[in-house]
Amino acid sequence: MSYDKVLQAKSFIVGTKQTVKALKLGTIDEVVVASDADPRVTAKVVSTANEMDVPIVYVDSMKKLGKACGIEVGAAAVAISF
Repeated sequence: MSYDKVLQAKSFIVGTKQTVKALKLGTIDEVVVASDADPRVTAKVVSTANEMDVPIVYVDSMKKLGKACGIEVGAAAVAISF
């Protein structure tokens, strides 16, 4: 479901640091966070998304999220624009 959103997104940004930057710029419509990622890694993304009133969608697998983004490694967080 949310993996499909990543595939259909106009643009997406992979990674926690880049996602936080994009959230602060206000260019993001939704954030996708992998539930199996370390909460210490995703905490900044989640708190910034909440501050900026950006919806957060959780998916079950970092590996599947990375694959949906076209990368060979797992992704903890992805910011998408529609």
